[in-house]
Formats: sequence, C-alpha cells, structure tokens
Amino acid sequence: MSSPSGGGNGATAHAADDRAMPTRTAGTRTIPGPRGRRAHRFVPWPAALAPQPAPPATPQPAPPAVPQQSSPPGSPPDPPPGTPSGTAPPTAAPTAPPAAPPGPAAGAAPRRRGAGRSLAVSSVTAGAALALAGCGALILHLVHRQTGTTGLLVGLGLATVPLPFVLGGLAWLNQTARVPLRHTVFCLGWGAFAATTVAILANGWTADYLTAHQGSLGEALGADLVTPVIEESAKGAALLLLLVPIGRQLPCRGHRTTDRPCASVLRPLPGAGRPRPYARRTAVPNARGRLRPYLRPLPYLRPYPLTHDRPRARARPRTLAAGVVLGGVTACGFAFTENALYLGRAFSDDEQQRLDSIGLGATPSLRDFDSTVQTFVLRALLSPFAHPLFTALTGLGLAVTLTTGRRWLARLAAPTGLVLSMALHGTWNAAADLGTHGFLLVYAVLMVPCFAALVGFAAWARARTVRHSARRPRAPARAAAA
Repeated sequence: MSSPSGGGNGATAHAADDRAMPTRTAGTRTIPGPRGRRAHRFVPWPAALAPQPAPPATPQPAPPAVPQQSSPPGSPPDPPPGTPSGTAPPTAAPTAPPAAPPGPAAGAAPRRRGAGRSLAVSSVTAGAALALAGCGALILHLVHRQTGTTGLLVGLGLATVPLPFVLGGLAWLNQTARVPLRHTVFCLGWGAFAATTVAILANGWTADYLTAHQGSLGEALGADLVTPVIEESAKGAALLLLLVPIGRQLPCRGHRTTDRPCASVLRPLPGAGRPRPYARRTAVPNARGRLRPYLRPLPYLRPYPLTHDRPRARARPRTLAAGVVLGGVTACGFAFTENALYLGRAFSDDEQQRLDSIGLGATPSLRDFDSTVQTFVLRALLSPFAHPLFTALTGLGLAVTLTTGRRWLARLAAPTGLVLSMALHGTWNAAADLGTHGFLLVYAVLMVPCFAALVGFAAWARARTVRHSARRPRAPARAAAA
C-alpha cells in the first residue's frame, strides 16, 4: 500500500506521537510480547544472576518536517531553506537497525563466573552440615541415655584431653598433604557424629542377635570380628564421599525469550569453550591408574604429571600423606565420641557402686573410681593413636589406588588397606580379653611397631616435600631471570 500524499508539521507531530504511544484501532489487535513467567524455586536467584529490569525506552524527537514544493520533472530536488548555495544537500539519516531480541539490560552487572559455584558450594555445604547436625543430636541422645548427665559431662571432658595432641600431629603432616580445611572438618564431623551413630546402632543389633543365638561365643565374635568390620567401613565411607562427583548438571528448562539462565543448584553452566570437569578424557598410555572420569578430581589425590623421565603415573608423598590425614582425622573424631561414651559409662558405674557401698555422705576418693582411671589410662594415654592408625591404612590404600599406574596395584591397594585396618582393629579388641600381660605383649609387639612405622612415614613425606621445595626455584627469581 502507498502512503497518503501530502503532510506537514502537524502530520509529522502526529506520527511522532504514534511512535511514542501506539494505539489500537478497531478490528485489529496488538502483537503480544514476551510474557513474564513466575518461577517457583526453592533456591532464590543470586544477586549476580538475577534478571535486571530493562530501562524504560525514551521517545526520540522527530526531525522537523520540510514542506514539499513542486519542481519540474527531471530536475534535482531543491535544498532545504537555510542551506548555502553550492552546498550539497544533506543525505538522509541511516535507518535504525532492527531491535535486538529481548535480553539482559545494557546497564546490568556482568555475570560472574563463580556465582553459580558459590550457590553450589553453599547448597552442598548446608546439606552436609544439616545431616551431620542431625547425627550429632542422635549420638548425643544415645550417649546420654547410657551415661546420664554427669557421666556425659565427665566423659566429654576426659575425652578432650588427648584430642589436641592427635590433631596437632595430623596438622603437622597436613603441611605436606595440603588438604583443605573444609574437607578435614567434614571428615572430623563424619567420624564424630555419623560414623559413631552407625557403629552404635549396628553393633547393638548384631550383638543382640549373636548373643541370642550363640551365647558367650556370639558376644566374643561380635567384639572381635563384627565390630571392626562395621566401624572401619563406617569411617572409610567419609573418604569415598569426598570422591563422589556432585557437580552434575541438572536438566534445564529455562526461558527461550530471555537470557535468564537455569537454576544452577550444583554448578554453573559451562561457558563457551569450557570443558566439563567430569567429561571423559582421552586415554593416556601407561596411565591406567589415574583418576577415573566418574570420580571427583581432588588436587591432593592426583599422581605425578607424566613426563619423559616418568612415563608411568605413580604416587607422590603429598598423595600418600593426604590419605593418612583424611583417615586419621576421621578416626580422631570417632575416637573422641567413643572415649566419651566409655569414660562416661565407667564413671557412672563407679559412682553407683560407691553410693551402694559407702553411701552418700562419705567423701569420695580416687580409689572409688578405679574403672574410670583404668579406662582413661588405656584409651587416652596408652592408645590415643589407635583408631587413627587403623583408618590411616584405609586412606593409604585408597590413595595408592587413585594414583598408581599399575593395574593390579590399583585393584588391590584399597581393599588391602581396608582389610588390614579391620584385622589390626580386631587384634586390638581381642587383646583386651587376654589379661594385663597378654594386652601388654600385643601392645609392645604389634601396636608400637605400627605406630613407629606411621611416624617414620610422616617424617619421610615431610622431609621429601621440604627438599623438593628447596630445589624448586622461587617465583621472583624466575621473573628476574626472564
């Protein structure tokens, strides 16, 4: 259709008003734009990913209209009034490009790459903290039911005595392993709350079942065989949970008409050219024992980089030390709760026996709490590193499995470490039934050499790491040489 002829300032102003505010004529309807949908989400949008409202569009003033004058055909158009003679008439202004599809506002803050990561870390951390808090409340109730209020407070106080020494030794070894604080805190909480809850419930059920069917023999089998299997499996589960790949991308059904991303609950959306962290990698020759693509790539559980001098992947001191640190910290939390239970129970029994024998008015003495003193000496002074030593074997075997380049060693290291920890734990439990002389013999022949070997390994790993750090050139020296 051709445009109507004629027009002037009034027509132009009317056209400008039409552009500023469109009207709806009879028999027609406007084209609907993108509708704003309301998304019901459990997790609110982060500040960096929240959609910003677009600024209101301001109407552009229309150029002044020029009255049209008739001119003979074939002659050039007359210049507008006010143009000096000999000057070419101004060319028409270029038309504006078509409007871009609706998207984020130009003045909106740039989207940070780590915003989705912060949401992922906060969600996973909150879930783990809530789960551990629930297990902590349950284990506190179970211990209080067996010890009472006074026994619980006394047991917690006495169980705290060896805790700084064990954690101090593991912190010294962690200078080589460089395990993040959040992972060590998770392992400590898992051992103190989750592993002890599973162990108390499972040990109680199995002990009742074996005692009902086998009598005294079932009770001995439960203490020497079933208990080590349950406790070491519960403690070793913390190391496996750290390797679970939580960062899988969830199914996305976002808005097509806007640039609003999907709710990235576990990890941010992959950018252009950014590889997925858990995508399958190309096979590397002679590297069969490297981290599997379905495991979480932890920096402290990786083998040496492959070079011409080292064509086969192998473990390094940091990796082995990390396995020992993770297993030892988990067992340290487990030993704390177990010591609180045994010491509180012994104190409650001694107090009840004292009240039954001498009455309430007599002044208590240290001889009235022989069972508490014996339990404290045995568990807090003679064997504070017993549980860390057991679970350190599990962590060491898992570290070798994840880093070695030999297929047979990768398949056997983790199961062998777990079985050795169970066997050593069962031997330690069985030594308590051999009397004082039998216990001291097992302690001197088995526990002391194993503990000495663990201390020697820690010293070797720390010394080798310090030696390699001294050989490595410093960053300012490399920058000055360049």
